[in-house]
Amino acid sequence: MRNFCILAICMLILSCSGKRQSHRYAELEIDIIWEDSVSIRAIEIMPGSLAFAADQGIFGSVDLQTHKVRTSVQRYDSILPHFRAVAHTDTDFFMLSIASPALLYKTGNEGRMELVYKEEDPKVFYDAMTFWDNKEGIAVGDAMNGCLSILITRDGGTQWEKLDCSKLPKALPEEGAFAASNSNIAVIGDKTWVATSKGRVLYSDDRGKSWEVFQTPVNGVEATHGIYSLSFWDNKLGVAFGGDYTKPDRNTANKAITLDGGKSWELLAEGLPPGYKSCVQFIPGGGGEDLVALGFTGIAYSTDQGKSWEELSDEPFYTLRFLNDSIAYAAGKNRIARLRFK
Repeated sequence: MRNFCILAICMLILSCSGKRQSHRYAELEIDIIWEDSVSIRAIEIMPGSLAFAADQGIFGSVDLQTHKVRTSVQRYDSILPHFRAVAHTDTDFFMLSIASPALLYKTGNEGRMELVYKEEDPKVFYDAMTFWDNKEGIAVGDAMNGCLSILITRDGGTQWEKLDCSKLPKALPEEGAFAASNSNIAVIGDKTWVATSKGRVLYSDDRGKSWEVFQTPVNGVEATHGIYSLSFWDNKLGVAFGGDYTKPDRNTANKAITLDGGKSWELLAEGLPPGYKSCVQFIPGGGGEDLVALGFTGIAYSTDQGKSWEELSDEPFYTLRFLNDSIAYAAGKNRIARLRFK
């Protein structure tokens, strides 16, 4: 009997130690570190710096120690590209413009950005990009010729190939993605999830070599509806967020959760705030419980995997990325800020 009791106590301790734990932050401190007449929807935390790209051909970096900002302007002939997608490897930074001509640049060998991919078509519109590792990366755009536009690199970003529609699920009429926060792609290991304007998720378990598609309950009826952002804690737990930016208070069928890697989804906080948000992210170290969702409508925080939310601030931003479990950087219209969760 004594041995049984000891075993039971040990099992209880192990069970409790494995329980998910929220940070349960109560305050948010916002420090504006740069302001200019620029719209920023794509940021990426790199070693020692925050890289960003924006409209008017502007791109740059923020030193994470001093918050000193360096900016440059990328022209293509007489065009000032509108960048809404960025990514990085250990050695290079990438940025991709939205409309025709779509222009994808990488860090060059002579201190300037090098054009590595160009696509011209009236229908071209790219939305987001990321890398699985230092060699393989993906960029996603709106549907053309019957499927979403997906670019893949296997050589560290020097060469990019657009996947043929025969290798992708058939697109729904007027299906696309949203260039709202560079977060409608999520990758964990070899797995990839891509969110669409029709409330669907394209899924690949082999780094884009094969694909299938899953329907979520997120509303995708109108052109402004759909999933704007995805975040995955691991290869099973993920959250999709969106809504309708033209009716930002609408809070029905705009957020959902998956517990099986995207195969099935359930609505979250249905009929409850928040409404439209352009970016959602799990907070590091929060056990998969803590989420932050933000948009031009403000910043919301959840401690229970999105079942309930608290508005921490009405400050408007488009996108954010976490540096650690209490500090994130956010960007939006005319500014970049550091967010400190307490």
